[in-house]
Amino acid sequence: MLNVEKIKYTIWAADSDRAASFYQTVFGAEIVRQNPHITELEIAGGLIAVHGGGEGKKTWTGITLQVADVVAGAEAVCAAGGQCPREPQPEDSEPPHLAMCIDTEGNEIMLTRDRSR
Repeated sequence: MLNVEKIKYTIWAADSDRAASFYQTVFGAEIVRQNPHITELEIAGGLIAVHGGGEGKKTWTGITLQVADVVAGAEAVCAAGGQCPREPQPEDSEPPHLAMCIDTEGNEIMLTRDRSR
């Protein structure tokens, strides 16, 4: 069995500096490693690696970021240059629990809130 040292998810960016700035501004990401080709960002103990050379095309990533309020989260995404094509919607008389968003590089991400509280 291999000893896994860490897990990271790599996304592509046409402008990796802009992408890193987006994740720092919206989610408080910290740069843990950077070179001319890749920037590793830590968010809540997880790693996202932003790799330069992307085409800026809309791409579903599978990345889900849990936040306390998805409406406020969607607003922060848009304020930082991202998009949320559809406003987060209430469901079953509860506040919205998810928002489908797009970062500055076309990477689709999902915001969720903890529904167990």
